[in-house]
Amino acid sequence: QVQLLESGGGLVQAGGSLRLSCAPSGRTFSNVAVAWFRQAPGQEREFVAAISGSDTTYYLDSVKGRFTISRDNAKITVNLQMNSLKPEDTAVYYCAARNSNYVTRFVREYDYWGQGTQVTVSS
Repeated sequence: QVQLLESGGGLVQAGGSLRLSCAPSGRTFSNVAVAWFRQAPGQEREFVAAISGSDTTYYLDSVKGRFTISRDNAKITVNLQMNSLKPEDTAVYYCAARNSNYVTRFVREYDYWGQGTQVTVSS
């Protein structure tokens, strides 16, 4: 039923910015928690940021102050604004959602996933 689609990835130089978007099909993002994870080659899938059903936000320590997760007023799209990008941010970024208002940092606790969008940061 629910499908998630990420967009906004690309190639950017260190210090640059990208905005990722995650849009659901068949429903809005109201009353669910939405997260962004990322996975680099040879690495585990890593929690990056999340927003609860009540719009409380959470971040991986290494992206605090650089990344911002938000939900639009119509609850149609969740965005991840990424500023001051570093080469170590290079990864495939995945949007995930769960049927709960509460955020977790664990891959297994999310019910829906997008296909991923590539972010590459050059030095």
